[in-house]
Amino acid sequence: MQAPARACGIDFGTSNSTVGWLRPDAPALLALEDGRPTLPSAVFFNADEDSTCYGRAALAEYLEGYEGRLMRALKSLLGSSLIDGHTEVHGRALRFRDLLASFIGELKRRAEAQAGRPFEQAVFGRPVHFVDDDEAADRKAQDTLESIAHQVGFREVSFQFEPIGAALHYELSLAHEELVLIADIGGGTADFSLVRLSPERARGLGKHAERHEDLLGNAGVHIGGTDFDRVLSLECVMPLLGYRGRMKNGAEIPSSIFFQLATWHTINFAYSRQAWADLQHIYRDALARTELDRLSRLVSRREGHWLALQVEQAKIDLSTAPVATLNLDRLEAGLTHAISREDFSRATRTLVERVGECVGALLTQAGVRRERVDTIYFTGGASGVAQLRERIAAELPAARSVEGDLYGSIGAGLAVEAARRYG
Repeated sequence: MQAPARACGIDFGTSNSTVGWLRPDAPALLALEDGRPTLPSAVFFNADEDSTCYGRAALAEYLEGYEGRLMRALKSLLGSSLIDGHTEVHGRALRFRDLLASFIGELKRRAEAQAGRPFEQAVFGRPVHFVDDDEAADRKAQDTLESIAHQVGFREVSFQFEPIGAALHYELSLAHEELVLIADIGGGTADFSLVRLSPERARGLGKHAERHEDLLGNAGVHIGGTDFDRVLSLECVMPLLGYRGRMKNGAEIPSSIFFQLATWHTINFAYSRQAWADLQHIYRDALARTELDRLSRLVSRREGHWLALQVEQAKIDLSTAPVATLNLDRLEAGLTHAISREDFSRATRTLVERVGECVGALLTQAGVRRERVDTIYFTGGASGVAQLRERIAAELPAARSVEGDLYGSIGAGLAVEAARRYG
């Protein structure tokens, strides 16, 4: 490029977010926090200091023990019924739309500070499906994100599928044409695109200036890293807190509080007065007293996000290690718990199979024989889950596997798209 692009590309992710901007002889991604290009999609409302912080700083203040509210997996609100509701922060009602606007506005502010200029145009990434099998809800989710983008100051907003963004980034590295399955598995969704890529196409030469013919198909399913966190928590950790334990009458302990604590964007629901009253009622009639003592301690100290972070780290560790050990001393002095990769694979078998079926359906829909696909390009943090990679690779046994920048490929590719669209 001879001059900086006018527009930026924004990857607002379930777990992490990035902003890309093309300019001569510089990295595509802007540094958003402590010199790093990723900003964890987290907000902490610090009640002790009446302040708001974002990203790693938000997680650090929460873990340091400040009183307040931590919100993560903000993108999961798009397409859900919660988006039109509100939550309580510092005794005041906060609309979930305004919560998202707060974070996206912070992304814009940090990107502009790094770039030394304002951004009025942006290409936002979006999953292939915000919501599975519901076009009206999917459209509403995109419209909501567009409205929030305008609310925080973007004048022109357009969208590109996140796996296409990753494809545009990967294409810049190619020396010859490839037929590529882009496997983008982030915090909230697993998205796939089957794309024909080449150096000539990357330069937008001649007939390759428009790319519609190069996209042979795309598909997605609403399964991502937070879903793996949830099932790992439920199957391998929540039993330590009484999940699937028994009441004195032989019935199973009600499970709603365990599902709340295992799901990032509903953890705070477990701290309501009604949830606490329900827990006390259950405790009186339960057999699993030791386990419920741990649960009561967790809820009374509002340690749900701390536990979710331990589970998330175990998931990450199990991508490379046969066993992950959780230190749960906040629940009970000296308590540790080992989870094996086999435990993890067993807990996530249904999720993995659904993702594999999605890939198979895409190939059938596109009319592409499996042996024609040259490469599987993995991006998104959850694509590091070993059993998930193995299942996708099993659909394409002749294809080589390439790992991209798991957290930066989409934002960098969206920067390419932003330069093409807006100059």
